[in-house]
Parts: sequence; C-alpha cells; structure tokens
Amino acid sequence: MMKKLAVLTFFLSLTGILLFQCSSTPKRSRKPVTSIEVLPKSKLYPQGTPLTIQTKTNVKNGTIQNITVEVDGKTYFSGKTLENEIKVATHQMSMGKHSIKVTAIKTDSVTGENYSDFTIVSDTKPVDYTYKITATYPHNTKFFTEGLLIHDGYLYEGTGEKGQSVIAKQILKTGKIVQEKKLDNKYFGEGISILNNKLYQLTYKAQTGFIYNAKTFDKTGDWHFDAKEGWGLTNDGTNLIMSDGTENLRFLNPDNLQVIKTLSVYDNKGAVKFLNELEYINGEIWANVWTTNTIVRIDPNNGKVLGRIDLTGLLSVMYRDENKPIDVLNGIAWDAKTNAIYVTGKLWPKLFEIVPVKK
Repeated sequence: MMKKLAVLTFFLSLTGILLFQCSSTPKRSRKPVTSIEVLPKSKLYPQGTPLTIQTKTNVKNGTIQNITVEVDGKTYFSGKTLENEIKVATHQMSMGKHSIKVTAIKTDSVTGENYSDFTIVSDTKPVDYTYKITATYPHNTKFFTEGLLIHDGYLYEGTGEKGQSVIAKQILKTGKIVQEKKLDNKYFGEGISILNNKLYQLTYKAQTGFIYNAKTFDKTGDWHFDAKEGWGLTNDGTNLIMSDGTENLRFLNPDNLQVIKTLSVYDNKGAVKFLNELEYINGEIWANVWTTNTIVRIDPNNGKVLGRIDLTGLLSVMYRDENKPIDVLNGIAWDAKTNAIYVTGKLWPKLFEIVPVKK
C-alpha cells in the first residue's frame, strides 16, 4: 500500500511540473496586419488625380515599433501611428501601375507586410485622325514586313518568317532591291533601326538582336535581350527604342544595348498593348497596334497617347490580288528630309505615302 502511494505521489508531482511548464510557455508573437485603401475608389486614375492612401494596422499582441508606407519604393510615412492617411500627388507619375508597400514592425522584431497598387492613365483624350493618300509605290508581296525606315533616300525593310527573313535596301519609288542580307533560317526577323552607321535588328522569340555595318550589311555583333519577344525598333537619335508586343517600350543604350528606361504607353482608358512596328517622327513615337488599322502617336517623355490615326480602307480592293495573301497593317517610315510618311503591311502590294488629317 505504501509503495502505491509513493508511485501516485510521484506521478502527481510530475504532472504538476508539466502543467506548470506548459502554462509558463510564452504565446507565439502574431504578425501585425495592415489594411490598405486608395481613395477615391477607382480602377484607373488620370494623371494629376490627388490620391489618399488609408492604412490601418491591427496588432494582436505586443506593441508597434514602427510602420512605414512606401509608394514605388519612396517612403511617404514612417512612425508608430496605427491609422494613417497619406496624400499622394500624381501629376509627375508615369503611366501604368504603381506599388504600395506597408511594413509594420513590432518591438519584438516580428514584421508584417502588405501590398497594393494603383494605375495611372493619361489625363488627355487622344486626337483622332483619318488620312489622305498622296502617293502610292510598289511593295514586294513576299515581304512579311516587320521593320521599315528611310535612310539616305533609300527604303530599308526588315522582314519576318523563318527561312524568309531578310534586310533589304530598296529604291523607294520602284521597289527595286539594291542590297539584301538574309537571316539564318532558324531566326524570325523583326524590327530594324539605323543609328550611328550601325543597323540593328531584332528577332521574334530568340531573345537575340544583331548589329550590322549599315553600308555593307556585314554582321559586327549581337546581343541578348530580356524581353520574351522582339517586335518593333526605332531610335530618337540617341537611344534605340524597342517594343515587345506589350504596352511597354524599352529605351536601349546603343553602345552596350542595356535598358536605360521602360516607358508604359497609356491613353485615357488604359494600357495600349500590342505595340508593333515603330517610327520616331518629329519628337513622337509612332506605333502600329497589331491586328488593327490603327497607328498611335506617343509622347516619349511620359507614354501618353497623343493621337490615333485610323487607316481603315487604306488597302482598298483595287490594290488586291485574290491569288495572293495579305496580312495586317505594319510598317511606318519617315523621311526627315522631306517630312514624308510611308506605311505598308505584311505581304501588301503597295507602299502608301500619307498625310494624317484630323477628324
């Protein structure tokens, strides 16, 4: 009997120790949680719209050491206040999506983070244009046009499709080819541009660009780009400008082909995607919008769409051959010496000289 009491006493003693130990274990420190609300409530904000970012931090246990509110990496608030209203001016913000990050740190260093965003669009409605044809010239119906430009009075064209991609120097008025460079069959050629006596060429999905001597077409180099696809290419006299089929344009240093900046293109309704062949004309970037009859005129400083040229009906029935296929409008060339603007399309039989006309 005494032995049983000793065992029971020992068991109760052990249980008490365990209970004491469990009850004294500190509770798990909870992460602070912050809600974010952007006012006025909207999906899109025209540039210049004043915004208010409201944040509210909930702390389950412990106390706050610091809360930081950042917009695009810039700190707008730092302090211990759990509820905040931050005023944000947007008149100098670029077009596109802008990030909000709230970081809340407790005195025990446990940290909670939350994210949100808002989108800035153009505060200007694009001007609508139609067109007037001032001249027509022949265009090679075998050319799947991806790049088009005027240089020293000649028409240069970069074409696509594997096994058929070339760079061709042509007499504009006749379409006669005076010089040609064929791309390796494994590549699908895309946009071209001439800058500082070098001819640059993109490829479609190989993430590779090529550099040539602009006079001889001898290849002098290549480069890798991070965009998933290469589409259009032009230059502003200093930097190359590249499209990739999205709403984004990349500005490249022509010496090392590194991205200097990325410009997001927006009108007053949202992002303008599928930007294709490009041309820099009188301080604006002109871009074909793929699968449409539209050319957009873009402000290179902020990405705003300044105007839309509707080229519907350009390739009328009188120019078409039922036995030969045609594809979409693509190709813009500008002669800086004469101020003439030329447009064409993939496999089109004609090159058109046009003048935009306000609707």
